Amino acid sequence: MPKDNSARGKGRNYDPTAAPKKRSRFGKEAAGAPARKGKPAAKFDGKPAGSRDGARAERPARAEGYRGGSAERPARTEGYRGGSAERPARDGARAERPSRNEGYRGQRDDRPARTERGERPERRSDRPWEDGRPVREPRRAGGHPARNQGAVTREPKHNSRPFDKPENPYVPVDDVVLERLEAQSIIADDASGASWSDIGIGKNIIAVLEDLGATNPFPIQVATIPDVLAGRDVLGRGRTGSGKTIAFGAPLVERLMQDGGGRKRAQGRSPRAIVLAPTRELAMQINRTIMPIAKSVGLFTTTIVGGMPQGPQVMSLRRGVDIVIATPGRLEDLQRQGHLVLDNIDIVVLDEADHMCDLGFLEPVQRVLRSLQGDVQHLLFSATLDKGVAAIIDEFLENPSVHEVAGEDQASSTIDHRVFLIDHHDKIPILTHILRGDVKAIVFARTRAFTDQLADELDDAGIDAIAIHGDLTQAKRARALERFATDRVRVLVATDVAARGIHVDDVDIVIQADAPDEYKTYLHRSGRTGRAGRSGTVVTLVPHRRARRMKEMLDRAEIEAVTTSVKQGDRHLDNLV
Repeated sequence: MPKDNSARGKGRNYDPTAAPKKRSRFGKEAAGAPARKGKPAAKFDGKPAGSRDGARAERPARAEGYRGGSAERPARTEGYRGGSAERPARDGARAERPSRNEGYRGQRDDRPARTERGERPERRSDRPWEDGRPVREPRRAGGHPARNQGAVTREPKHNSRPFDKPENPYVPVDDVVLERLEAQSIIADDASGASWSDIGIGKNIIAVLEDLGATNPFPIQVATIPDVLAGRDVLGRGRTGSGKTIAFGAPLVERLMQDGGGRKRAQGRSPRAIVLAPTRELAMQINRTIMPIAKSVGLFTTTIVGGMPQGPQVMSLRRGVDIVIATPGRLEDLQRQGHLVLDNIDIVVLDEADHMCDLGFLEPVQRVLRSLQGDVQHLLFSATLDKGVAAIIDEFLENPSVHEVAGEDQASSTIDHRVFLIDHHDKIPILTHILRGDVKAIVFARTRAFTDQLADELDDAGIDAIAIHGDLTQAKRARALERFATDRVRVLVATDVAARGIHVDDVDIVIQADAPDEYKTYLHRSGRTGRAGRSGTVVTLVPHRRARRMKEMLDRAEIEAVTTSVKQGDRHLDNLV
């Protein structure tokens, strides 16, 4: 018969029919709990209702025998862990151990006292490794070298690696006027009456130039194009808006068509000409001018600039191009990756060469030029071409011809320069006052945050404005320029990233909400208006405390401006355009 285990662990008096007991938090039966069957209710006086002595009597007392009997277990004092009696007393053991002062670590009594030792010998000065040590500067009472004594410079103990230190570290320079390169000047009157065919441009290219609005060549074009077509290295200096892009773009295409160059159109062909520009905007602007000229004779162009996906640029190179218009950084990247081969380059153009040097592109440009093979023609064009690019000229250009247009000064210019001395809190109200009405303007600011703020303030005042700066993606920047060029917005607020890349001929006024720090920046900002012989106005808003600094910068730029102190609603703010 199977054994019933349901009552296992319940005790001898377990009754399955009894109700469960209620227990208090201390484990005792609650006072109101019903009595068990056959048992009286428990009391809280410490004595049970029913005696259990009989059951406890059968269990030995703890003192008599606990866990085998404590009587058989020796007392702790008599023998613990093997018997303490057999272990020598602690005092006796220590007596046999010598004290520290009697003899420790080899009997210290034999060691002479510190006062009995002889004098310490002088430090040797004939050690070979100390011959080249610098002499330590004397210290003052505080323990540190005095400020006017300078810090002690020491060479690192380890040998520095060659790439740890740049070969030519950047050293900031002041805004100074560098010496201009000697140039062959051409007077504007001498260029009058000249035609494109007179200076060697073909019919197909002339038709495109006329469509672009250039019916006759400008003086800088008349001066430089014959030497470019002759294969000479050329330096061209002309103010912003004088036609420098066509001055190198048209003869560049004409040169590539010589000696049957138009028939070399194999798939995947490597480029034959490079145009380097400092910014993406300027590179894209150059491409918009050169692309239709090249397309008229069957040549292809492409732009390689940073800030845009690399994939489409690589695909255009694989299809084959003739002219690459690029920024130095992305050009080096694709060249290093093997997507761009420069073995067949015949002509290199550096547009705004001095600005590339100012932005730190001198070394990348030098590396690109050194990688070219064969006899390469070099063309450098800029509005402020001076000896800041002497390193490039001395190394790569051979007997260059330098050209500039004489008389391109303020007297012959169509730009009116104004300087308004204002209080800082009047800047935005004065801007709003100047820009009211039907005017097309570019406003320059120093920081990206202030650029966005100005655009928002003008929008709130009912003036259509859009911002462009380096934090925007290339697509947004291109879209902003396209909206401004097509007159969908009439005010463009920009940082200096756009100072050399905006080519819009009908800008009425340029306002510098933040005055520039360099005279070159002032010249290129002001060159956004008064282009192609049109009139324009440049207004610079300057706080009163910077009036003297502004005058010094205008002197370096050789510009005379009318300086006026104005406030909100002043009559000098009317009829500027």
